[in-house]
Amino acid sequence: MSTIKKLEKAAIIMAGGSGARLWPRSGEKMPKQFIHLLGDGTMIQNSVMRLLPYFAPEEIFITTLPHYIQFLKDQLPLIPIENIITEPFGRNTAPCIALAATIIAQRTEPDAIITVLPSDHIISNVREFHQTIEIMGNCASDTPAIVVLGMEAQRAETHYGYMQWTDDQDTIANDHYWRGIRKVTTFAEKPDAQTAQNFCDDGNFLWNTGIFSATLSTLLESLNLHLPEHMPLFRIIEPHWGKSSYMPTLEFIYRQMRPVSIDHSVMEHAQNILTITGTFMWSDIGSWDEYYRLSMKDAKQNVMEGDVIAIDSTRCLVNASQKLIALVDVQDIAVVDSGEALLICKRGSTNRVKELVDYLRRKQITKYL
Repeated sequence: MSTIKKLEKAAIIMAGGSGARLWPRSGEKMPKQFIHLLGDGTMIQNSVMRLLPYFAPEEIFITTLPHYIQFLKDQLPLIPIENIITEPFGRNTAPCIALAATIIAQRTEPDAIITVLPSDHIISNVREFHQTIEIMGNCASDTPAIVVLGMEAQRAETHYGYMQWTDDQDTIANDHYWRGIRKVTTFAEKPDAQTAQNFCDDGNFLWNTGIFSATLSTLLESLNLHLPEHMPLFRIIEPHWGKSSYMPTLEFIYRQMRPVSIDHSVMEHAQNILTITGTFMWSDIGSWDEYYRLSMKDAKQNVMEGDVIAIDSTRCLVNASQKLIALVDVQDIAVVDSGEALLICKRGSTNRVKELVDYLRRKQITKYL
């Protein structure tokens, strides 16, 4: 790797999740980042195209699992194969980011700006998104901080994380303050409905998008500080770069790691977290309710996709795959057919779909996952 030109910036796209909340269309066999939902391409294709040309293809790294590598090769031929970082199995976002940072450190200088993003979000106004990413990167370059993209908390969503910010100008350099950078004082991960409503009412809480920027050195320092059990294990793999022993060694150390998210392990404890509020449309499409909210509706406020007949039915979502679905005199339901499984759920309760997926896993009914 030493002969490869050092990169001044890099993007890490996390693409190893199973998208359980959009079951049965999304699952372990074909998670939502690799399917068409809203927009012309798949979610991962749209995520990569959104980064261009701010990031060149060689500056974009994608983390994933072994059984998704072929999807990435097929859907993203412009991404160099050496930029696909494979975890042996999932250990949540903190080990994923730590692995990617450890590998990217071989390709970048310590002051390179690293931007971490999920693979399955919708963002409108790409030019404004690029401007915001640039502000985040400039701030991270000047300050040893992790700069997180936040969005105005418009609704009491319980599947989003929240960040509380302060308007204390003394904590931020003037040029960054006037560009919208603020200090984060509190992280709250996926609160209950009443707490989420309180956050919205307070007015100084943002949704945590999971998108953040930091220099490589700041990111690695934060990981070393807050993941003292994990980071020494990653140093074990360094002598194995490019050798046949690499994947067996990586699998060995992953089996010793506890799963932990970057929010719980780093963001909730670090003192150097800043934020900026995005002013473009953003969504993680984290439920069928969110999918319904974003979709075009007919005169009766129905979203009907595929072979569907609806009589005297209102405010319904139907996503048909391989069969005719007919509704008669029903309201506020979601019906999603994948061909293998059929979901029928009250709209407003689709966040609970993950409970159903967890049940299938516990019972080892894997054919439908």
